[in-house]
Amino acid sequence: MVPLFDPKPQHEQVAAEVHAETRAVLDSGQFILGQHVRAFEEEVADYHGVSEAIGVASGTDALHLSLLAAGVGPGDEVITSPFSFIAGVEAILYCGATPVFVDIRRDSMNLDESLLEEAVTERTRAIMPVHLFGLAQDMDRIMAVAEKHGLKVIEDCAQAFGARFDDRPVGSFGHSGCFSFFPTKNLGGYGDGGLVTTDDPEMAERIRVLRSHGSAVRYHHDVVGFNSRLDEVQAAALRVKLRHLEDFNQSRREIAARYQEGLSGLPIRLPEAGDRHYQVYGQYTVQVEGRDRVRKRLGQAGIGTAIYYPIPLHRQAVCGDRYQSLSLPVCESVAESCFSLPMFPGMTLDQADEVIAAVKESLS
Repeated sequence: MVPLFDPKPQHEQVAAEVHAETRAVLDSGQFILGQHVRAFEEEVADYHGVSEAIGVASGTDALHLSLLAAGVGPGDEVITSPFSFIAGVEAILYCGATPVFVDIRRDSMNLDESLLEEAVTERTRAIMPVHLFGLAQDMDRIMAVAEKHGLKVIEDCAQAFGARFDDRPVGSFGHSGCFSFFPTKNLGGYGDGGLVTTDDPEMAERIRVLRSHGSAVRYHHDVVGFNSRLDEVQAAALRVKLRHLEDFNQSRREIAARYQEGLSGLPIRLPEAGDRHYQVYGQYTVQVEGRDRVRKRLGQAGIGTAIYYPIPLHRQAVCGDRYQSLSLPVCESVAESCFSLPMFPGMTLDQADEVIAAVKESLS
């Protein structure tokens, strides 16, 4: 039996350090915006080569506050991918703006950069690319369109902490990078948490004010803000895990390489990354005809799988009938054929071989 995700091997590697650091926080009595949050923000900023990092309560809040800080509001449009988790759409709708979806590429399952230009209108305020499943978008092409039209770029890096494009980490290209520390992420915490990276000090200050009830000075509230702070316990644990991130991501890459070798030549489409990409496999997602039958057979063999994502965002009920006539054929086809295989740090090559054997059997 191989689960889709197992946090235990990763935790066992860092348990002693995490226990010591979190116990120190509990003993200190400082739980909100203390030394660990500040240190973690500095360490993440340094990792990405940017000047600012701001811890927040979740990846969704990172996107929402970034959009607000970028000036996105009612009447604006934000171009994004229709094939991702709902958080990005929620963040856009929270601002009173309208998501504009462009189709995805079948090879990367990321937003198709070649379609951006034709999606820009006089109402477009920002582009929100999603580095899906640990694979970076082509940020050169995205930034070129943004600079041509004077648009903000808010990177959704929730599934790609440590991924790189041209040896530059995601989250360092756009006006902000938004990260999630949900436990299954590449840098996963022990609960919820998020963070924004940016090289814009004014944007960073706006986000800091927004995350703390619209206040820069205690009891002085200049704007309507939120309660969206990364807590000290999570920050302390994440500081430990950040030190081990490269090992965790390398473990994922080794399992992915085993899959690529063992599953090549079969009637199944494997993840593809170009030479300019360093992929960190937040998920290992494949495409196959007869997906539901294949998944059923894998489940019978004790192999955990999941579908990310079965319903494209433009077909979600929350969007109403706004996109009823919108056709995004690649996205819709991928949503009907994709599913993810087991992938987690500490997964063994023997477990990968068990998955490979079961996939071969399920396709026969």
